[in-house]
Amino acid sequence: MPAIPAASVANLRDLGGLPLGGGRAVRPGLVLRSAQLDRLDPAEPAVAALGIRTVVDLRTETERVERPDRLPAGARRIVADVLADHLAVSGLPPAARLKDLLTDPALAEEYLGGGKVRAAFAQTYRTFVAGDSGRASYRTLLTELGTPGAVPLLFHCTAGKDRTGWAAAVVLSLLGADEETVRSEYLSVNTAVRQAFAPMIEGFTAQGGDPDLALDLIGVLPEYLEAGLDEVAVRHGTMETYVREGLGVPDEVTDVIRERLTGG
Repeated sequence: MPAIPAASVANLRDLGGLPLGGGRAVRPGLVLRSAQLDRLDPAEPAVAALGIRTVVDLRTETERVERPDRLPAGARRIVADVLADHLAVSGLPPAARLKDLLTDPALAEEYLGGGKVRAAFAQTYRTFVAGDSGRASYRTLLTELGTPGAVPLLFHCTAGKDRTGWAAAVVLSLLGADEETVRSEYLSVNTAVRQAFAPMIEGFTAQGGDPDLALDLIGVLPEYLEAGLDEVAVRHGTMETYVREGLGVPDEVTDVIRERLTGG
């Protein structure tokens, strides 16, 4: 779906309207995704019209402290730290160092060049599936989607592309979206993310930095999503089994989510 044109929050999107097969679609206005909400203006018409009741924050403690969310009026915030047990060994820099790396091409090449950034992201997506904090966090998200009165619900991380992108892929797959729909929705954030980081990328390349390295870092690639989907297939066989056994979400909760978000 097209991005919602809100000035105070980046990468704001509604999963509503995405096709699910059999003539069904995700109901609009119930499940949304975005980047961090530290600049959110709850009074902005595009934001206020959403009526958000629940915000699920997928960020680390450091990210939350440095850029606290501003919540819509009356909304609950649920913390679900996907990377709590993984960030230190992921091979990826903390979000706070992203700006430093993109102002120093030599440092970026040392830490992330030679394919290291792609390998690190692929491993991170596998950890979304297999890691304890990842499983707990995505279980929390799905549990909230099945909780009475929780929607409209918005989930987000920092840039709204990786932790958030995997969350969207899980939700859409569980609702019955096909692989092409899941992949297309996942990649659709690249335009917004690249626009947001355009000045940083331009400065990086002007200093001799590799533009492909910068794009691999700030955007999403099909192979990142495929790494997560492959981990699901290897460990659980299907997305439904991953949700039931890997995340520990009961079938009755899944049934409520499907009824709530699709009408059947």
